[in-house]
Amino acid sequence: MTSAYIAAIDQGTTSSRCIIFDAEGRIVALDQREHHQIYPRPGWVEHDPTEIWHNVQAVTRGALDKAGLSRADLAAVGITNQRETTLLWDAATGEPVHPAIVWQDTRTDRIIRELAGDAGPDRFRRSCGLPLATYFSGPKVRWLLDEVPDLRKRAEQGEVLFGTVDTWLIWQLTGRHATDVTNASRTMLMSLSTLDWDPALLDAFGIPRAILPEILPSAFVYGEARGDLGGVPVASALGDQSAALFGQTCFDPGQAKCTYGTGSFLLLNTGSTPVPSERGLLTTLGYRIGQDEPVYALEGSIAVTGALVQWLRDNLGIIASAPEVNELAAQVEDNGGCYFVPAFSGLFAPYWRPDARGVIAGLTGYVTKAHLARAALEATAWQVKDVVDAMAADSQVELRELRVDGGMTASDLLMRFQADVLDVPVVRPTVAETTCLGAAYAAGLAVGFWPDQETLRARWEADAQWVPAMSATDRDRGYRSWRKAVDRTLGWLDD
Repeated sequence: MTSAYIAAIDQGTTSSRCIIFDAEGRIVALDQREHHQIYPRPGWVEHDPTEIWHNVQAVTRGALDKAGLSRADLAAVGITNQRETTLLWDAATGEPVHPAIVWQDTRTDRIIRELAGDAGPDRFRRSCGLPLATYFSGPKVRWLLDEVPDLRKRAEQGEVLFGTVDTWLIWQLTGRHATDVTNASRTMLMSLSTLDWDPALLDAFGIPRAILPEILPSAFVYGEARGDLGGVPVASALGDQSAALFGQTCFDPGQAKCTYGTGSFLLLNTGSTPVPSERGLLTTLGYRIGQDEPVYALEGSIAVTGALVQWLRDNLGIIASAPEVNELAAQVEDNGGCYFVPAFSGLFAPYWRPDARGVIAGLTGYVTKAHLARAALEATAWQVKDVVDAMAADSQVELRELRVDGGMTASDLLMRFQADVLDVPVVRPTVAETTCLGAAYAAGLAVGFWPDQETLRARWEADAQWVPAMSATDRDRGYRSWRKAVDRTLGWLDD
């Protein structure tokens, strides 16, 4: 059947993927290719934009070939991407002027300190919803303009273009210089109220408006693709965590999703009004469908969750593979009084304490490696509870259910414990690829492939659900111990 499918391009931190979905939202084919991680100096992380573009082309062709389809079978293509990663390229030739600076890169720490000054890291939070931090795009652009010879002059003359990865792909596919509201909201340069580039922020960061893309809705026909996808509408763009929120059909205020990966990201739909955070959360864009009102979100970022399991495997050697942590943890009924706080590079939301370092607290001669494994899994659930509690206090909305995705949701023990400590049901959907699904859903809405969001909501199906069974007394006792363990991580670094 002609135009019976939607393709989603997922350009992530370590790889690029293309997934093709049918009208029921089911996966038809998937192709994936990794790209190089470049570490030129300690704390610096770069990608090759040209390699990324070539890989995106390759996985798109690969997914179509695996499905036995052609571009004529696609109603639209959507894009989801690693956020904050920053690119500048020549407006005439399309050649990158510098490798992409990846979101993890910390080279802008001096710029951050200078911009914060006496006002502190929240200097611009009221305008853009974000604290000054190295991983947002604005400071990275400033660094490039300051450090690459003649680049600022060329930028002011309109000879250079800036974009996050979505912009780079939209430009390559369609020739249009554009981004969506979710990615623009991660630059520190967009006003949350106007959804446009903020002149005061541009002035503070020293960034000429001439290099910036136009800001458009998340579900929107950016143009028709050229090349291998010639004629296919490019009809959505969302940052990866917003795409997962949309793919989980968290369309109502108070609905939330958590993606469990190397770290974990929890987003709460707060409706059409941005909610300022006083508890270490980020105020960001959830999505915008066409000319509908934008939907805002509160976001909590947790640095180390799945990475802790990898640490048990690679550094301690108490498991041979990541899935073994569940078998080991299941050998004991509780953590034996042991609490693991993985502040390996400080604590992220809601604490934001770079001076913290990891601890294992409550050790006695009774504790075994099985207790350590269980404490490591429970650490993820406690960290998510910290974020959920902060969200409830900021938004005045109590969570009723948490929708989950990501690799760690395969752990029944973790998901059951998560439901217990949150005291709400935890639900995993049938389609686990929620990031790509969200990009596909948004693209499908933009071209009328699906008529409305209610149709998408009806597509969402639960694969598994965990309901709380822990007593309030046990929950409170465990959380008190967790918070005592967190307190012991603080102030470890003097400088």
